[in-house]
Amino acid sequence: MSKFHFSTRQIAAAGLIGALYAVMSYFAAIFGVAFGPIQFRFSEALCVLPFLIPAAAPGLFVGCVVANLLSPYGVLDMVFGPLATLLAAVLTMKCPNRWLASLPPVVCNMVIVGAVIAFEETGFTAAFPAAFAWNAFTVGLGEAAVCFLLGQLLLSVLTRVRSVRALSADG
Repeated sequence: MSKFHFSTRQIAAAGLIGALYAVMSYFAAIFGVAFGPIQFRFSEALCVLPFLIPAAAPGLFVGCVVANLLSPYGVLDMVFGPLATLLAAVLTMKCPNRWLASLPPVVCNMVIVGAVIAFEETGFTAAFPAAFAWNAFTVGLGEAAVCFLLGQLLLSVLTRVRSVRALSADG
C-alpha cells in the first residue's frame, strides 16, 4: 500500500474540509478580508489540519481552488494560491510538533501569494521588489494571525476529539 492511500473515511473528511475551506473563504470575502494585500482569511486556520489528518491536504487544495474562483487576481491566483496551500499542507504533514504546524502556511502564502499580488500590481517592473516586500509582509501578518491563533486553537481542540484521533491513525 502506498503512503498516500486514503480510506473512504479520509476521502470523505478531505471533501468536508475542502468544502468548509471554500465556504469560510466566501464568508471572509463578504467582509472584504479574503483577497488582497491585507487578508484575514479565517479558512486558513484549517491549513494546520494536515498535521493531524494527512488526508486534509487534497481537501485544502480543492477548497482553495474553489475559493479562488472569486479572486480579483485572476488565473495567477487560481493557480498559485492553491499550489501555495498544497505545498504548505505537505510541509505541515512533516512538522515534528503542533507548534510548528502553523509555520508552513504562513511562509508559503507570504512568499507565493505576496508575489502574485505584487506581480498583479506592478508586473516585473522596478516597483516589483518593493511591492513584493510589502505584500509578503501584509499577507504573512494576516496568515500568522489566523494560523498561530485560530489554527493552534483548532489543533488544541481537535487533538481531544476521539474521532479525529482515529481519523489521523486511519489508513
